[in-house]
Amino acid sequence: MPHRKDVAQPRVRLLSRRPEPRRGCAPPSRLRLREPAALEMEFLPLWLCLGFPFLTVDWRSRSVTATAASQRGCKLVGGDTDCRGQSLASVPSSLPPHARTLILDANPLKTLWNHSLQAYPLLESLSLHSCHLERIGRGAFQEQGHLRSLVLGDNCLSENYKETAAALHTLPGLQRLDLSGNSLTEDMAALMLQNLSSLQSVSLARNTLMRLDDSVFQGLERLRELDLQRNYIFEIEGGAFDGLTELRHLNLAYNNLPCIVDFGLTQLQSLNVSHNVLEWFLAAGGEAAFELETLDLSHNQLLFFPLLPQYSKLHTLLLRDNNMGFYRDLYNTSSPKEMVAQFLLVDGNVTNITTVNLWEEFSSSDLADLRFLDMSQNQFQYLPDGFLRKMPSLSHLNLNQNCLMTLHIREHEPPGALTELDLSHNQLSELHLTPGLASCLGSLRLFNLSSNQLLGVPPGLFANARNITTLDMSHNQISLCPLPAALDRVGPPSCVDFRNMASLRSLSLEGCGLGALPDCPFQGTSLTSLDLSSNWGVLNGTLTPLRDVAPMLQVLSLRNMGLHSNFMALDFSGFGNLRDLDLSGNCLTTFPRFGGSLALETLDLRRNSLTALPQKAVSEQLARGLRTIYLSQNPYDCCGVDGWGALQHGRTVADWATVTCNLSSKIIRLAELPRGVPQDCKWERLDLGLLYLVLILPSCLTLLVACTLIVLTFRKPLLQVIKSRCHWSSVY
Repeated sequence: MPHRKDVAQPRVRLLSRRPEPRRGCAPPSRLRLREPAALEMEFLPLWLCLGFPFLTVDWRSRSVTATAASQRGCKLVGGDTDCRGQSLASVPSSLPPHARTLILDANPLKTLWNHSLQAYPLLESLSLHSCHLERIGRGAFQEQGHLRSLVLGDNCLSENYKETAAALHTLPGLQRLDLSGNSLTEDMAALMLQNLSSLQSVSLARNTLMRLDDSVFQGLERLRELDLQRNYIFEIEGGAFDGLTELRHLNLAYNNLPCIVDFGLTQLQSLNVSHNVLEWFLAAGGEAAFELETLDLSHNQLLFFPLLPQYSKLHTLLLRDNNMGFYRDLYNTSSPKEMVAQFLLVDGNVTNITTVNLWEEFSSSDLADLRFLDMSQNQFQYLPDGFLRKMPSLSHLNLNQNCLMTLHIREHEPPGALTELDLSHNQLSELHLTPGLASCLGSLRLFNLSSNQLLGVPPGLFANARNITTLDMSHNQISLCPLPAALDRVGPPSCVDFRNMASLRSLSLEGCGLGALPDCPFQGTSLTSLDLSSNWGVLNGTLTPLRDVAPMLQVLSLRNMGLHSNFMALDFSGFGNLRDLDLSGNCLTTFPRFGGSLALETLDLRRNSLTALPQKAVSEQLARGLRTIYLSQNPYDCCGVDGWGALQHGRTVADWATVTCNLSSKIIRLAELPRGVPQDCKWERLDLGLLYLVLILPSCLTLLVACTLIVLTFRKPLLQVIKSRCHWSSVY
């Protein structure tokens, strides 16, 4: 960065320049000019007095210009100064001294000297992220009594950590400290955090911490947030966090913790222990009230449902991707003693024994305030009786990718407050509904049953779901009821009826093996999104079964259904609100008809049998509202791809780079096709009659010449024979 003095120096010289006095006597003829000159000398003091303010203003403006030039790419907004990514080798000294926030991220500073920040005594926030810092002088923060936030992430502070620790100890009012990504060990971290009792937020993420004891965070009584994710922590000694009485948020994700036993941080509000190797999570017993609201145990190796506090405020419990299951039904336990496990906890000279009921470990947990429960990607084969009844406030339940075979819907199970239920990717073959049960799913809005083994649903199940808007039944071998199903029908369900579900907006029936749709299968619904993909023959060559919902549909997927252009009724003119249409994976040879006021935004025609792109009229019609069209994986003829310039402009064709065509048994990308008509296409565009005439005329001429030669060669002998037989006299 050029120094301020170097930039301003030429300007200063220009301001101080004066005319040189004349030497020698003036000629006699010019003596009369002295009188005005003398007058000027008399008024010179007055001119200087009047001109000095203007000279001062001009000098100040030039000085500001020089300062701005020295700041290069730094952005000044109020008291905030942003100099990130300016390739600075040192902290600039010409920035405004009243700066409150200074951002120097991504600059190769390497060293923060004792004098680097002396020009900015009012700093409250300093960010030195990714500055290759290896050393921070002991007195670097000596004058920063107002500093509250310090970001030192992604540097190399482990090189001279003792000197850095000494520098940090001069900040008695520091509240937020980021030391992430500095290759720090627990001993280095303990030294750096020593005596910083004012800290409220500390990040030690992405370091090399392995084992925590009570000395690492000693003296941090005001700490509220602690981030320890992405380290190598495999052991936490008892009492390591006991001194953190104000701690509310603890992040231990992406470490190597094998278990958490006797968890007793009652003041904690959120705990993230995801992506570890936990096999057990056991909260401390007793009647202590926990403030815990969010617990993330996802992506571990838990075998059993966690033993949660008896009294807590837990509203979010994440158990995704573990090995959990309920096992009581798998064992013939004749005695309660066979259903428990005992844990021996050794802490120094103190030994404790904890007894846990493995089969009904949820029974003693406080789940009354639980609203979000994610148990997906586990090994649950069933849910025990009363399990969901303990969660009256539950609104989101995710059980996808488990081994559930049956689900019993009883009173208060699932709870009446449930709005989202995901049972996809299980082995469900039956849903059991208690007879006479009404309003069991009255609050449900999203219901996902995809990828199961269902043949139908209990009659009345959807009739009671008055608020359901999104329903996914894809990849179940179901059939649609031809008439409204009887509510008192006996026996297993064999069909599904969607009629009169007034709240239904989105329905997915992909890959259900549906036959031809019955008459008005979606009557009484408010569908705006419908997916019938991968159901061959479901439309039976006509769009008539969709006439009840055609005016409302905005998204329609007819992918991989065997549609072909012989369908005389494949006309989407009646779908006035349709915005997204998927016709990929079919057998279309021509573009479908889009009439009326239809204004599509997205059209997918990939993997069809189209040989020509849409003509100009169709292209202009589609281009009125079309934003994205997919046309690849079709056997286009390179001689028939003109006349569609309306679609080619802009970025309408999303897969333009992969659209190919055939030209003389060669496959060419349309983007590489030469402009104009290819030479191989010119012959194909000639008039066939003229082409045949050109080919036959030489043959006719050849035959005529041959005949003429034959006649001339055998003319005389032939005439003599004829005359002799006819007795004609001739003179020779």
